[in-house]
Amino acid sequence: MKANLINIFEKSIQEAEILIDGRHIGQIEILGPENPALPYVLPGFADAHVHVESSMLTPAQFARLAVTHGTIATVSDPHEIANVLGVEGVHFMIADGKRVPFKFCFGAPSCVPATIFETAGAEIDAVQIGELLASDDIGYLAEVMNFPGVLNNDPDMMAKINWAKHYNKVIDGHAPGLRGAAAKQYASHGISTDHECFTYDEAREKIGYGVKILIREGSAARNFDALIPLIDEFPDQIMFCSDDKHPDNLVEGHINVLVKRALALGYNLWNILQAACINPVLHYSLNVGLLREGDPADLIIIDNTSAFNILETWIDGALIAKQGRSLIPDLRSEHLNHFECAPRLSDDFIFPAKNPDKQIRVIEALEGQLVTNEWITNAKVVNGTVVPDLEKDVLKIVVVNRYSAAPPAVAFIRSFGLKKGALASSVAHDSHNIICIGCDDESIARAVNLVIDAKGGLSAVGPDAEHLIRLPIAGLMTDEDGYQVAKSYIRLDRFVKNELESTLKSPFMSLSFMALLVIPSLKLSDKGLFDGENFKFTTLSL
Repeated sequence: MKANLINIFEKSIQEAEILIDGRHIGQIEILGPENPALPYVLPGFADAHVHVESSMLTPAQFARLAVTHGTIATVSDPHEIANVLGVEGVHFMIADGKRVPFKFCFGAPSCVPATIFETAGAEIDAVQIGELLASDDIGYLAEVMNFPGVLNNDPDMMAKINWAKHYNKVIDGHAPGLRGAAAKQYASHGISTDHECFTYDEAREKIGYGVKILIREGSAARNFDALIPLIDEFPDQIMFCSDDKHPDNLVEGHINVLVKRALALGYNLWNILQAACINPVLHYSLNVGLLREGDPADLIIIDNTSAFNILETWIDGALIAKQGRSLIPDLRSEHLNHFECAPRLSDDFIFPAKNPDKQIRVIEALEGQLVTNEWITNAKVVNGTVVPDLEKDVLKIVVVNRYSAAPPAVAFIRSFGLKKGALASSVAHDSHNIICIGCDDESIARAVNLVIDAKGGLSAVGPDAEHLIRLPIAGLMTDEDGYQVAKSYIRLDRFVKNELESTLKSPFMSLSFMALLVIPSLKLSDKGLFDGENFKFTTLSL
């Protein structure tokens, strides 16, 4: 092919003839200076940290959508399905990913379950981590969320880290808000990345400890604006990632969106492309070509370096996407699951008021962030029970154990803005029990039971309508056509915003993180209200 070769290593653009020999780059012949009449060719994009499950699509379906945006590889943590199905889930992801021409690099989930303060569907111990890391199919030790365990030399956590060192594999980090001597000690164990920085100062400090920073822009957590100045200051230390991306957002774009945004803000082209194309491949030793002779023929073709529209995506010498159309086949997958849960009654979610004059702790969700605040308010009590207070935007939140019979956990939350109805999901990081937010107990029970009856999914109910997306694979994913799933999700999202009046940009993605105990400061597990600052349970009433 003849095109303008964007050589990121040499920071040059020249007209070139690129010969593809089977699956590899056979020869590159430079023909002359840049020719604006020709398209431009460069290495493909790599997402440096993503949970494929959060797209609600199987790896095969995820790849179909991602390649249209120039993504050819992902560093994928199968932590979500592992919390439901254990090692069996990890093997499912690997096998499903191998069915399509896309370069998945799966990690060994380091924290399954994420904490002892919730009920998960499985456990992966240090011995199993060692067995996973011994495999060529596993590229790294996935995010070490248990940073208290690292700081306190927890034997199980340290054994997992030592297995990664034994097999010379990358150790991914996860330490939101960790600063100073504690952050330095955490990094000293060989933990090499962090995608959880939400301030410039935190990220810059961690770079000083040798940690590479992943600029994250997903469907809920969005740290691009805060962290993008780092790209011109530390171009060798920065990568892009999505972490969690719902199907509607994946249809719209992927890493290419971050490249375009950074270019529009005036950041250096070469530093941007290094973060998007080069740094993940080198850091994780991905089997991905970087447009050099002898490399795998993995590349993308764009119209120009201003608009940066993706015209074609090639992987291993094969055309995989053209003009926004994926050439990856629409494949069905095996339906593995772990869902043992009986329907619920509205009375199951009543919260008695032990002292009507007491104030209560309320989870305050924050737009575009995984962190939450603790908000204190007077409880609204009706007929001896604490109820939602819609005038204060205080709703009820519940978590139902989906693996065994147990009473639901009940608390209160604000900033979702619902005026009626409820929304529920079996996607609830990290253990993926059923989480629901609603305005009344009847709506909560209806929404929860839709998910239970489907053995996994997203639901929303209002006075006159209800919606459901079924997720039959681990209660997390579907193998239906990704574009159709995106359309269904868009309809569901519009219903929650327009009919139920949620004010959040991505209410279901935000909902899924309200049980994520490892992110401060106040969350709800199936076992109760959790103080993420002090890493212990707390009470609803003060």
